[in-house]
Amino acid sequence: MDCGVIYKGYYGDAARTFAVGGVSDEARRLIDVTRDSLHQAVAQVQSGGRLSDIGHAVQKTVETQGFSIVREFVGHGIGSALHEDPQVPNFGRPGRGPRLKPGLVLAIEPMVNAGLPGVKLDADGWTARTSDGSLSAHFEFSVAVTEQGPRVLGRPESAIAA
Repeated sequence: MDCGVIYKGYYGDAARTFAVGGVSDEARRLIDVTRDSLHQAVAQVQSGGRLSDIGHAVQKTVETQGFSIVREFVGHGIGSALHEDPQVPNFGRPGRGPRLKPGLVLAIEPMVNAGLPGVKLDADGWTARTSDGSLSAHFEFSVAVTEQGPRVLGRPESAIAA
């Protein structure tokens, strides 16, 4: 489920994958690893840190577990428009790209496949499917860079670890 909101002229964007009914152990592990990769990425959102550290955290978490990262879709800046600069890939070498500054808000959204990384779009131009028919999972938070560290927006502080 991927949804957003516009509040007082600012956008929020969030996604979560839910298991419905009985799911395989592989599906459960895929969901858990994808969620964990998001939390690892959020931990990299530090004032003065580098943009590529976020994607590197996702890639390291996902690939060490034998899954692949969708590369056609990336996270993004978010604010008075839904999609703003900078793009936030879910892969890459650490220590590169612009430095993160307080006030920047990023939509961090790992998309992870159990099989190959490729995806294809349906004719509606919106629905994405894995190119090999494998399972996929997606999680997303809107995260503000602050002097005190990352701030996941749209959720009470007590629920950030969930």
